Amino acid sequence: MIEQLERPEIQTITPTDEVSPAELRRIFAAQQAHRWTMAQTTAVERISRLKRLRASILAHREQLYAAMEADFGKHLAEVELTEIQPTLRELSHVIKHLPRWMRARRVSSVWFLAGTRSAIRYEPRGVVLILAPWNYPFSLLINPLIAAIAAGNCAIVRPSEKVPHTARVLASIIAATFEEREVALVAGGVETADRLLELPFDHIFFTGSTRVGQKVMAAAARHLASVTLELGGKSPAIVDADADIRQAAERIIWGKCINAGQTCVAPDYVLVHESRAAAFTTAAREVLTRFYGAADAERRANRHFCRLIDRRSYERLTDLLDNAVAGGARIVVGGDHDPDERYLAPTLLADVTADSPLMAEEIFGPLLPVLTYRTLDEAIALVNAKPKPLAMYIFSSQRPVVDRIVQQTSAGGTVVNNVVVHLAHPGLPFGGVGASGQGSYHGWFGFRAFSHERAVMAQQRVHLTRLFYPPYSRMMRGVLKLVGWLS
Repeated sequence: MIEQLERPEIQTITPTDEVSPAELRRIFAAQQAHRWTMAQTTAVERISRLKRLRASILAHREQLYAAMEADFGKHLAEVELTEIQPTLRELSHVIKHLPRWMRARRVSSVWFLAGTRSAIRYEPRGVVLILAPWNYPFSLLINPLIAAIAAGNCAIVRPSEKVPHTARVLASIIAATFEEREVALVAGGVETADRLLELPFDHIFFTGSTRVGQKVMAAAARHLASVTLELGGKSPAIVDADADIRQAAERIIWGKCINAGQTCVAPDYVLVHESRAAAFTTAAREVLTRFYGAADAERRANRHFCRLIDRRSYERLTDLLDNAVAGGARIVVGGDHDPDERYLAPTLLADVTADSPLMAEEIFGPLLPVLTYRTLDEAIALVNAKPKPLAMYIFSSQRPVVDRIVQQTSAGGTVVNNVVVHLAHPGLPFGGVGASGQGSYHGWFGFRAFSHERAVMAQQRVHLTRLFYPPYSRMMRGVLKLVGWLS
């Protein structure tokens, strides 16, 4: 049953409008003035806000389906599975555990600080900025916002200008749930984003490309703001010689084709043992046929496969495909494309080498190159030659093989014998490392990302620190020897 909503009387910002610097400063000042009130909210008060947010999401569910269909042809089942359900699960998890997370955590004392009591208190960072991407425009804006509210912050959120229909629904959801001085949605393009980065936020949460992440981090440094950067990278899928090939092909193709490959944790390329390469490409072709159809026309008409976000993305990916084929890559299945629909078929490519254009940058589209390796050392060396990825997928039935790959590589997260599903576990941190990001969130880790861990020590009547006051006498030297601090 949808909870009754109280809709505050505030002005909704239309997501197609640019927001002036003066308006941004006004909103920011209002939130700065309110931040201490938000900081003192109880678990009950924060949970009430989160429940209102949940009710507003449920009330706008059908609008979200229509908006994402309009923005990039996303099927309502995929909207539900990849956007709405993960967000509702995150809300339920946070609501359940927030009272415990907010409690101060006692820390045991040490002998030379006898007479003290120590604890860690979790306090909000203050006024935070959340810059959301276009590829999962709902969940990647609302999920970090859940963490920000749970931690007691005020927040300004900005959806991507590439998804105007979804942004309008997001604006309605935010307006139905929060006062502007608590949470405000602002719109506009790169100019508005740049103006926001000029403001002295206490924390910035950004999801997007590594290149823009560097820009965000540089802007944050000017105000000494902390950051959480959720970036991307070339996430490999390593298929060992003894892997279940049909299972590996099915799961890799599924993970690659969700959202037409426009997923930061999508398998970017496959490294398969040379003895199983032919079997893998055969199995992958069968899976693509089962999922989306056998012929080009059938796949193009399939509404279960969404479209690319814009013409620029289409041109980048088709150029990448053409250059790869010119360099010797072979299309096993797919390759069909249509600029008017912004359609690029799910495409499997074989005979791909490490120096192929497909291996130069994150693909972020439905092109899946398959490379082969002879030894595990060779596969590990290829992965480590590239920046650290956001995710790594290992398909093997041999525990020593899995352990060796994990120990000798680095990635934001790793899944064995599956792909992508680690995002669904609220008890696991989600985030990158190095070029794929900084910091993590989801569940407790999101609450922690938007909190400052404040050390609090209370001195009681008995204390030994007076033994160390000057003037430093022979007696102090004796005490230092007694406790083993001086030989």
